[in-house]
Amino acid sequence: MRVITGTAKGHRLKAPRGLTTRPMLDRVKESLFSTLTTHYTLHGRILDLYAGTGSLGIECLSRGATGADFVEQNTHVCHIIRENLVHTGFRDQGHVYCMPVARYLQRRASTACYDFIFMDPPYADPAIEPTIRTITTIGISTDHGVLIVGHSPRVVLADAYGEWQRSKARRVGDSCFSIYEHTDGIRSTV
Repeated sequence: MRVITGTAKGHRLKAPRGLTTRPMLDRVKESLFSTLTTHYTLHGRILDLYAGTGSLGIECLSRGATGADFVEQNTHVCHIIRENLVHTGFRDQGHVYCMPVARYLQRRASTACYDFIFMDPPYADPAIEPTIRTITTIGISTDHGVLIVGHSPRVVLADAYGEWQRSKARRVGDSCFSIYEHTDGIRSTV
C-alpha cells in the first residue's frame, strides 16, 4: 500500500497484521482518485471515517488538502495511522480520533465542516446506511461537500439520501465506491 501521487508519492504505508482491517486496494484507490480528480479539486478539510491505515486521508493530504481528521476505533490501528502521518510528513495536518464512528459523528454534529468525507467501512457492516443518513443530516460538510462511500457490490445503496444525490458509482473487481453530492452541487450523472 502506497501513496499514489503528490508530495508523498511512493511512500509505503504501514498496515496492521491480520484481517481485522481491510485497506482499500491500490487499484481501487487509483480508480477512485482518478474519478475524483477528473471532477473535483481535492482541497480543504478531509474526514476519513473507518480510517484503517489512513491511506485515503493521507492521499488527499499528499494532493494538497489542508487537513484531515481520521476516525478509527481500534487503538493499535490508531497508532499505525499516527506513524503513517509522521512517515509521510503530515503529522501536523492530521488528527486521529480513536473512537467509534457513531460517537465521533454525535460529538461533531454541526461543528465541523469538511469538503470531502470518505467512508470505507467493513463491507458487511450493517451500519453503512444509517451512518450515511447521519452524515447527510447532521451538517458536517461544506455547502459543496462530497461524500465517498466504499462498499461491496452486494450492498445496494440508495441514489439519494435527503439532499444528497449519488453523482458517480464505480465497480473495480469486488469493490465499489459511490460518490454523493448535495443536490444543488451536482456536476454530472452516475
